[in-house]
Amino acid sequence: MAKEREPLKPEELVSDGASIKMINKAVEEGVNTCFTRGETQENKCKFGIDGVCCKICHMGPCRITPKAPRGTCGADADTIVARNFLREVAAGAAAHSDHGRHLALQLKHVAQGKCADYKLTDIKALHRIAAKFAIPIEDREDNDIALELAELFIGEFNSQEEYLKILTLAPEKTRQMWEKNNIKPKGIDRMVVESMHRTHMGVDHDYRNILQHAFRTSLADGWGGARLASMCGDILFGTPAPVKSEANLGVLEEKNVNIIVHGHEPSLSEMMAAVVNDPEIKKYAKTVGAEGITLAGLCCTANEILMRRGVKVAGNFLQQELAIITGAVEMMVVDVQCVMPSLPEVASSYHTEIVTTSEIAHTIGATHAVFDEKNAYESAKKLVKRAIDNFKNRDSAKVAVPNESKPLVAGFSVETIKHMLGGVFRASFRPLNDAIIQGRIRGVVGIVGCNNIKTKTDSYINTLTKELIKRNVLILKTGCAAQASAKAGKLTPETALEEAGFGLREVCETVGMPPILHMGSCVDNCRILDAATEIVHEGGLGEILAQVPAVGVAPEWMSEKAVTIGCYFVASGVDVILGQPFHTAGSENVRKYLSEEATEMFGGGFYEIQDPMDAVEKIMELIESARENLGINKKSERKLLDMKDRREL
Repeated sequence: MAKEREPLKPEELVSDGASIKMINKAVEEGVNTCFTRGETQENKCKFGIDGVCCKICHMGPCRITPKAPRGTCGADADTIVARNFLREVAAGAAAHSDHGRHLALQLKHVAQGKCADYKLTDIKALHRIAAKFAIPIEDREDNDIALELAELFIGEFNSQEEYLKILTLAPEKTRQMWEKNNIKPKGIDRMVVESMHRTHMGVDHDYRNILQHAFRTSLADGWGGARLASMCGDILFGTPAPVKSEANLGVLEEKNVNIIVHGHEPSLSEMMAAVVNDPEIKKYAKTVGAEGITLAGLCCTANEILMRRGVKVAGNFLQQELAIITGAVEMMVVDVQCVMPSLPEVASSYHTEIVTTSEIAHTIGATHAVFDEKNAYESAKKLVKRAIDNFKNRDSAKVAVPNESKPLVAGFSVETIKHMLGGVFRASFRPLNDAIIQGRIRGVVGIVGCNNIKTKTDSYINTLTKELIKRNVLILKTGCAAQASAKAGKLTPETALEEAGFGLREVCETVGMPPILHMGSCVDNCRILDAATEIVHEGGLGEILAQVPAVGVAPEWMSEKAVTIGCYFVASGVDVILGQPFHTAGSENVRKYLSEEATEMFGGGFYEIQDPMDAVEKIMELIESARENLGINKKSERKLLDMKDRREL
């Protein structure tokens, strides 16, 4: 009889001290978490891992094996793997794009005066974005401009015959590449519906045709739904600018009422942030014996209110249960995406109340309180008061807040980066382009994505980041990957002085920025592509995104959204390193299409690399290859310039 494997120690599961303490506490108190449940799911289904299980129709499920190479209908491994892959892309695109739809509708309602507690916070952003779509600005009311822009964005979802207008924001030659490969998307909703239709039993059986639509659908998200979500967010809540804050479970305070917001949509969390600063609410908290109120964020909701308000970050994806286990959280308010259904079960061992707020996201065991955007302040105020009232139900014997937290600087939108590089009057990416051309900075890497129970939390992310900045690579981060660096204390300018290579350190020291730039939530991955587009437009580093010395990495990804994000980066011409493989091992043809054939068509492909140091070597190889192709690795001759030469320059 096989001997059972010993459970992994907390030190083998997570990287930070706060999480280690809370996992040990959970074990002592008999509370199950994703870490203990992960142990029970150790034996994964091989058919699922390989992507060769088909349950699309009820003649199955069918599983492809050497003895049964086709399903009942005749579908082979290529068709089944491709269909499963497209369905993941469609789900991921639907999630981020529905987030975008919500914000586009909110922008419309604010412009119409239907949401009195919200306003057009950033008028400069409104005018800047409207100008991108040739919407007239002069001699017009801001609400009229916002309404026209909102209607244009809503039309991007509904369009049946026209290609997305938002695609015009990409470099011209990248758009030509999309046209050549027939992956330009039409309406966002149409692309997602068509994905489901194509993968219905008896429709599309050509794996190449199916995968082509996967890339088309991903572009409808990355350059469509996600992009407009970020733009609407900037107009409604403000364009992110550098802000100081703290990260990790130590931001919770034992003597305060602690409220955590978790999920992805910023409308509720923005209002919660306003309410906790209301003098009436602060006074009310003291009546129950609390010294104050602490609002902290988890996951991408944390990133949204961190970037714009400096609200503290309690942790990333795999810390959501651990925050409750501190015993000091009065309420966790959630909306959509990445919210574990286990939260009410964990909370039942403490006094924490889990509150769901979205009509599309209920959880058994949680309290459901619909968030009314037309009476947003009052809705948020009721929740905060309810959390304050719960303070008296704390069990002081179960309260143990770890002391680990680290300072950070976040808020690096593309507009902020341009301003930091060029100042008020000459804001541009020219200094960054020059630094790359001169070799001080070798290239740019976007590190994105979630945490995954299959790997030690944050370990791959932090190892990769540390090694790349040593090699003079500028890092752009979003989502839970950005929070990993925050918890490790690396999102500060001092990191450049202590750990960056000489060239990168020199640039960061001159500009006064960290070598790792926190650019927002996972929906803000489009900001990374926006930054790459600015590099192209600035000149000297190619005419198409595929020529820029840039690589994307998803070290610890786990969700369908990450599959979609990876696809729209590759379809834009950016190579993507995956720390965890897709469920495509059952079809060599599909794997080849996503790597080799994608590179031939788009200029970027997927690489599956599970060791972070191997990933570093591959990234540097890709960056140096791009530099060679641009001809910028040649040392320029030193020349004494006379006045005529200087005038020409």
